[in-house]
Amino acid sequence: MKVSELLRQTARRFSRARLHYGHGTHSAREEAAWLISSVLGYLLEQDIAPAQARKIQALASARIRTRKPLAYLLKEAWLGEHAFYVDERAIVPRSFIAELLRDRLSPWLAREPKRVLDLCTGSGCLAVLLALTFAEARVDAADLSAPALQVARKNVARYKLKERVRLVKADLFGSLGKYDLIVANPPYVTANSMRRLPAEYRREPELALAAGKDGLDQVRRILAQAKEHLLPGGLLVCEIGGNRRSLERAYPKLEFAWPETSEPGSVFMLSAGQLPGGARTAGRSRRRARQAPARR
Repeated sequence: MKVSELLRQTARRFSRARLHYGHGTHSAREEAAWLISSVLGYLLEQDIAPAQARKIQALASARIRTRKPLAYLLKEAWLGEHAFYVDERAIVPRSFIAELLRDRLSPWLAREPKRVLDLCTGSGCLAVLLALTFAEARVDAADLSAPALQVARKNVARYKLKERVRLVKADLFGSLGKYDLIVANPPYVTANSMRRLPAEYRREPELALAAGKDGLDQVRRILAQAKEHLLPGGLLVCEIGGNRRSLERAYPKLEFAWPETSEPGSVFMLSAGQLPGGARTAGRSRRRARQAPARR
């Protein structure tokens, strides 16, 4: 069997099964191409050995039968050109923040960061990318989930970054110190969206997805505390999915910057000087947020 024939066959199987995507691919053909190339190590037009064809067909069958994201079946996910280990202890790596790191957060980052915090690190993918992007920085990677941190430990070791990336079990900031740069990809799925999630997304840890009625439960906590953990001139970068409207209604006085990504309005930035300070400000914002309609 030729590669092209198996690609068409596998893509058709995925389409007929009505799978859902979004864990590294966006279509049946992309998913089939990723599966085949992961087994073969290439996607060139040539004959496939029978044993390899059987392995590919078995993985395709497992993808259809279990509805697990392909990344969990392969134990691998990609952010840009970097591969990461992943299993069901952590959410499948995907973040629009990774796109912004290609340009080193320019022009928003005022200076080369020496101390960096990755909140809700999950598999540790962003912590690794931050350490690779800012070669002189030390990175703290925090997460509430001990199982997720075990996955992150594998990725830190894979990239030989144990000396520069410290894994910390913490409920957001905990007792952490101050940083030049804080990056956060917290849970941001609304309660309504959680009820409608496809089976593939329900395979991921709920702790890494669910964020209350309007998807801002963790973002509110981050905004309330971030100022205390940023050095003067520091920067907060936070991903919020499709919740921009709810966020701007909840915090009408904050001057959010919305850098360009492939999903517009999914990531905001605030400097240390722009962040709210004190529980009173956070409380007013929470009251406004409760009055705002949730957005999926």
